[in-house]
Amino acid sequence: MDFESLKNEYGLPMVVASALYRNGARVADLKLEEVRYEAARDGAFFWIGLHEPSEAVLERVRNEFGLHPLAIEDAHKAHQRAKLDVYGDAIFLVVRTAQLSHPGIVYGETHVFVGKGYVITVRHGPSSSYGEVRRRCESDPRMLRHGEDYILYALLDFVADHYFPVIDSIVDEVSEIESHIVDQCFTGQEIDRLYQLRRELNVFRRRVSPMLEVCRRLERLELPMIDPEVHPYYRDVQDHVMQVNESIDSLRDALASAYEAAMMISAARQNEVMKRLAGWAAILAFPTAIAGIYGMNFENMPELRWHYGYFTVLTAIAGVCGYLFYRFRKAGWI
Repeated sequence: MDFESLKNEYGLPMVVASALYRNGARVADLKLEEVRYEAARDGAFFWIGLHEPSEAVLERVRNEFGLHPLAIEDAHKAHQRAKLDVYGDAIFLVVRTAQLSHPGIVYGETHVFVGKGYVITVRHGPSSSYGEVRRRCESDPRMLRHGEDYILYALLDFVADHYFPVIDSIVDEVSEIESHIVDQCFTGQEIDRLYQLRRELNVFRRRVSPMLEVCRRLERLELPMIDPEVHPYYRDVQDHVMQVNESIDSLRDALASAYEAAMMISAARQNEVMKRLAGWAAILAFPTAIAGIYGMNFENMPELRWHYGYFTVLTAIAGVCGYLFYRFRKAGWI
């Protein structure tokens, strides 16, 4: 079967790259059907990149490299949380990717098989291509000589680095919203956006936080394909992921404070409106009461025949209303 001609649902090749490396250099590009595991000897290894492969492609890889069926099942189904599983002398990782895309954050998933003589990546969803990682590794033959463990570090570092633009974007948006709070020109749309940002951060944290445990385990694992000399590099990725988690927690606190401040400002504005309405209602209550009294149509109301009664009532109404207006204005209610 010509696996290179197979396309996934996006119309993209399932087999993105398949190459053999030895002594820090790319020796040959091979079709998937030409890959033979026995060629990975004397420090050589295969680096194969797949994008939403079919069962046939995964079965070909499983048969050639002896991958565990449970790991293959996970890689085919996707929608896994970040984790690290050990199968004998091989490891299987699931990492969650994140990147900015209008109107929000989109998440992808990468499954990585690492064993002596191979690194196989399986991408799902809208994750970035690892072509940049391959070029970076190939440009540094000294580090590439480390082999599979260094490539795994480069992949994890690439994923972690893409978390920071997401954080920076949210920080900028939160700062802009906070400036509006200070200016007290908050709108209903911004309150809705605050709530959406809090939800996005919660989702982002659920995707990112399991990566901490993955990095910790990699730093401690004693496996043939992981050189102790590379452990500090995994610690560096762990520091990056920890920094992202701390930033998420800080942003969640900032958003919670901003949301509370927005609610307090909104309540204060409502109180101001209620005070003004109450003030005008009190002013209007006096003439309404007078009009109500003289609108009862009783026959025994002697003052109705008084020559100056109408002018006296109008003067009393104007005087009392003016006094109430003065008092309420001085108290800041109007």
